[in-house]
This record gives sequence, structure tokens and C-alpha cells, in this order.
Amino acid sequence: MSSEGFYQEFEVFSKRTDTSPIQYQFSLLAPNRDLALIMAQENFMRREPVADIWVIKRSDIRKLSPEEKQSLKRLDNKDYRNTKGYGYLRKKWRQYEQGILDEKEILSWGGVKKNEQD
Repeated sequence: MSSEGFYQEFEVFSKRTDTSPIQYQFSLLAPNRDLALIMAQENFMRREPVADIWVIKRSDIRKLSPEEKQSLKRLDNKDYRNTKGYGYLRKKWRQYEQGILDEKEILSWGGVKKNEQD
């Protein structure tokens, strides 16, 4: 028997169909991986149809350390990756289009109209 005790914590994930994303379902206590899978099947398959079940020992799941989480913060300044970051382009395009019609071009239209009126 290990120092962890008789029961170990397991996390259960499932997929409704072969193409659907995997979803977290619940945690359970079991003495080993095989019994954890059997318990997950018994608990989960009674409730809804399932294409696959994943049972993972909680201690095998690795999460980011506080130091590693710091590296994620540098990505927060990347507004250009979000579509909302491009909202200014419509305004810029409008300014560009209006800039095309410069004073010289507009005055040239006036000259054409005067000649037509004569």
C-alpha cells in the first residue's frame, strides 16, 4: 500500500460522439485505474450516450506553476490577434477613400461642369 492511501483521485472526461470535443465530467475515488474506469462507466453510461470515456489519475495531470503562468501574461498585449483589434480599419479605409478626392481633383470637376454649361 502506498503512502497516498487506499483510494486515489481520478478525473473523468467523455466524448458524446467520435467527432465531438472531449468534456470534463466529474471526479471519483477508486483504488486503481481499472476500477476507476469501471466506476466511471457505471456512473456515466447510465445517464447519457457516450462514444469514449477517459479516466486520468489526478496526480498525473500537470498544471502550470505560478512562474509558468507569468509567461502567459506577455500574450495579453496582442490585440491584433483578436478580430476586435481590427475595428479601426473601416475608419482608416474611409479616410483613405476621402483622401483620394483631393482638392485638385474636385476643382477639375468644377471646370468640366463650367465648360458644359457654356
